[in-house]
Parts: sequence; structure tokens; C-alpha cells
Amino acid sequence: MAELIVRFVPSIQKVRMCNSGTEATMSAIRLARGFTKRDKIIKFSGCYHGHSDSLLIKAGSGALTHGHPDSAGIPAAFAHETIVLPFNDGLALEAAFAAHPHKIAGVIVEPYPANVGLILPAPGYLQYLRTLCTANGALLIFDEVMTGFRLARGGVQEIEKITPDLTTLGKIIGGGLPVGAFGGRAEIMDWLAPLGPVYQAGTLSGNPLTMAAGIAALNLLEEVDPYPRLERLGRQVQGALLAAARQKGLPLQVPQVGSMFAVFFNAKPVRDYATALRSDAKLFARFFHGCLERGVYLPPSAYETAFLSTAHEGPAIDRACQIMTEAFNAL
Repeated sequence: MAELIVRFVPSIQKVRMCNSGTEATMSAIRLARGFTKRDKIIKFSGCYHGHSDSLLIKAGSGALTHGHPDSAGIPAAFAHETIVLPFNDGLALEAAFAAHPHKIAGVIVEPYPANVGLILPAPGYLQYLRTLCTANGALLIFDEVMTGFRLARGGVQEIEKITPDLTTLGKIIGGGLPVGAFGGRAEIMDWLAPLGPVYQAGTLSGNPLTMAAGIAALNLLEEVDPYPRLERLGRQVQGALLAAARQKGLPLQVPQVGSMFAVFFNAKPVRDYATALRSDAKLFARFFHGCLERGVYLPPSAYETAFLSTAHEGPAIDRACQIMTEAFNAL
């Protein structure tokens, strides 16, 4: 498994297996703090990086869906070390680094935020994030738990041609079983125990059953190269949704990349957490139930991202597009 990950993701020279995406991001944050000897972390509103104390602040995913983007039980002192910024705002990044010189250990980001719907970065934004981290001695952590191996074998960093310092992975590398991993430059990873002073361990980390399933999944991705097919399916769904919205006269945004897409009932493009929340969640709920009643099961939250797979190819995706169009017409 380690050999496959290192081969597919060029930014990863060494990798450590764990049991979940939450464990991966939690450990990557601890490693960034230990390596830089700094305490503060930057994250972005609406990005979900698991439920560890440092990261469950202005989170997306279920925390946002249920109306609690923060969580009870997190000490104020912990939250104080987490700086939350709007995504796609370069000036906010500049200001944060200027306000906390030599104190920011790292920046963690979903390069394509997908826990508040799907938000795509503005042109050049991720590159600028990389530049600012390098200039300020902070580590750039790409949370690719969701996007890793889903959009490309090398993840978003392959698509965007950006080299993060650390990367977190999960989901697909377990072939459907519980898994997490984090990796990056060897000089950083060598700070992990037993070589270094940053402790991380887990009784079930790298368990043989999950590793066997994950190896089979990654080998299959290399054999069949599903990504061009998944991009076509994603565009087909996007086109059908936008056409139905135009016919009905409803404002709609359908950000899509590869097998991932989201549905925002919004007149303006969604570029961050704040604009996502200005979408019409009640109208989405009516659309969701209209699809469900006709046999298409979308993610039930207005702030989730939908995923396609190659199993949807052919009549299934044609039927899904037809049903979503019918659901639009019934709104």
C-alpha cells in the first residue's frame, strides 16, 4: 500500500497508515506543529477535516447540516489556536500571516471543498496559498480524504500541479473499509515516533484486511483509468440539471469536477461558505424528495457533494437525468 501511494502521489515520500480521515488530519496537524514548533493552524469556513478538537470549528459536513458548525465540548483555548478564514480570499490569507508572524504551523485545506456542497478554487488561489505558506515557513496540508484517487490517481494536487507538504487520505484507499493515511516529505515524516518526537499510533492501523482491499482498489484504478469516463458522466448530469433549471426559470449553480457535483439553488456562483449558505435549502429539500420519490437518491443535505461511479454509466445515468428533470418540472 505504501509503495502504491508513494508512486501515485508524488508529494508523498513517506506515508503512515491510520484508521480514519479524522485520525489522518489530527495526526497531520500534530506533526505540523511538532515540525515547525508553532501552535496556530489556519483552516477555512465550511471545510470539514474530521471531528478532532482543533478542526471542528466552522466545519461543514454533518456539523453544518444539523445546524452546529462548531461543537460543544471544545475548550476555548483549543479554538484560540485555530484561525478560520473564508475560502478563495487571498487578502484574508495575507492578513492572517501578517497578524501572526512566525506562529502559524500550517494551513489545512480541502483543495476542492466538498463538505459545504462543492466549491471550486478561483484561478490561481491554491497556487497563491502554496506561495504564502512557503514564504512564511508554514506547512501546506492538503486534505484529500475525499478527493484523493476520486478525481485522479494523484488527487487534486496532480490536477492543479501543486506540491503540498503533507497530504491526508482515506475512503478510496480502503476499498470500502475503514482507513486513513497521511504522508509527505521525508524530512517532515521523520519527526514521527519512533524516529522523532511526535507520537502517533493505533492498534488497528494498517490492518491486513483493509490494506488488501485498498491495494486491490488502487491496482484497479491503474488498470482501468476511470477518470475520463467519470468526467463525461459528471458533465452529463451537470448539463441536464442546468437545462432543467433554465426551462423552469429557476436560479441554479452546479459546480462539477470529475465524478463530483453539487446542486445550489442560488443565482450567483458559490465561492465560499457564506455564499453557499445563501442558497435556498428549502427548495433543495423539495427537489431531493421529488427525486427520491421517483427513484433517484441524492445526498439529502443541501450542503453535501454527490458522487458518481462507473456503475452509473449507461442507462442508469440517462434515467437519473430524466428523473431529476421531472423533479425540477414538479417544483
